[in-house]
Amino acid sequence: MLQPKKSKYRKHFRGVMRGNAGRGITLAFGEYGLKALTRGWVSARQIEAARKVITHATKRTGKLWIRIFPDKSYTKKGAGVRMGSGKGDIEGYVAVVRPGRIIFELAGVEKGLSQEALRKAAQKLSLRSKIITKI
Repeated sequence: MLQPKKSKYRKHFRGVMRGNAGRGITLAFGEYGLKALTRGWVSARQIEAARKVITHATKRTGKLWIRIFPDKSYTKKGAGVRMGSGKGDIEGYVAVVRPGRIIFELAGVEKGLSQEALRKAAQKLSLRSKIITKI
């Protein structure tokens, strides 16, 4: 599963997700891409599930680029733990995604197959997205 090798701080603030994506908004590598329409956190598990679906649907032909990386940790307190006594333990890692961000790119696969693969991958993510093409 994706997670940073090391980070400056172990636990992050929740932050705000105002505005649209400033970078990563155009196709840079592939012919087809999955673009986010809404904002949210995409967990490392969701990214991995979507990646698996794409590689399975394309039968490992072509090339896949993952354009987001889960570098923000989120915490959770254990069940039955009382209020107070500090921030909880790290539960997992998420990528902060704003509208307009390209999530996946795909190349070297024919149009129908690539669009079907990206459609299946979009169902694994927690935000709305659309399939875009370079051509």
